[in-house]
Amino acid sequence: MVRSRAVVVVTLAATSVLGTSALGWWFGDQRRAADQPYRVVQVLDGDTIVVRAVGAPDETIRLLGVDTPETHHPRKPVQCYGPEAAAYTTSRLFGQVVQLEDDVERRDIYGRRLAYVYLDGANFERELLRKGYARLLVIEPNHAHARDMLDDELNARARRVGLWRACEPS
Repeated sequence: MVRSRAVVVVTLAATSVLGTSALGWWFGDQRRAADQPYRVVQVLDGDTIVVRAVGAPDETIRLLGVDTPETHHPRKPVQCYGPEAAAYTTSRLFGQVVQLEDDVERRDIYGRRLAYVYLDGANFERELLRKGYARLLVIEPNHAHARDMLDDELNARARRVGLWRACEPS
């Protein structure tokens, strides 16, 4: 009799662990899933935008997974291909309705929201990488799309598009 209780306890414990793991995975995906629509009301540079949701204050968004060359850094000069990256982001996002997807860490040290941006259902950061407007920048723990984004950057480098052509060292 004692033996059958032990099996039941072990079985229940294993079921509980598996159930908890599955729920954690599901809730994690729900947390990251693209949320409500936002209108892009300002583009600060190639990887930073300001969005507005209905009934909410404007929010500055730092695009996750990418780094575009600087255009407005207080201690750095304008970098090669920075104006082009900012112009591209402006032309694609300004005035558009986008959705945001969070990763693990929601804010950076400057208080900006960290998010992946989706335009018409497509990840905009990946577009920046594919077209050579950005470099991959993964800051842990935010790495949900890092593998695909690395492939996008490597393909852009191989094709020598965007900054990979314009910013070669002489």
